[in-house]
Amino acid sequence: MTIRSVFATVFISIASAASGADTVVGTWKTENGETSAIHHCGPNYCIVAKSGRYAGQQIGFFSGTGDTYTGRLTDPRTKTIYSGRLVLSGNSLKLRGCATRVLCKTQTWIRLN
Repeated sequence: MTIRSVFATVFISIASAASGADTVVGTWKTENGETSAIHHCGPNYCIVAKSGRYAGQQIGFFSGTGDTYTGRLTDPRTKTIYSGRLVLSGNSLKLRGCATRVLCKTQTWIRLN
């Protein structure tokens, strides 16, 4: 096996692993400067506050694939649950929580890892 074929094999293996990865999973910096983590919880995804006053609390539960996810967001201050939508674009994640169709709030988080 030549050096060239070894590099080609390694490159293909890395590319295959990256394409199968869940791009929404990871640690994110919120608009207020704190961090939250998105991880698998069963076949879905959970958002857990990692820093700040509400560290350790689950603040979201979503399902979906690719770059769009739907579910619910919880305001940890009031424990109010909102319908939510996440849209992933590169290293930014736009979260939108709505109490009704017209009463919505949007935040953009930035990937840390």
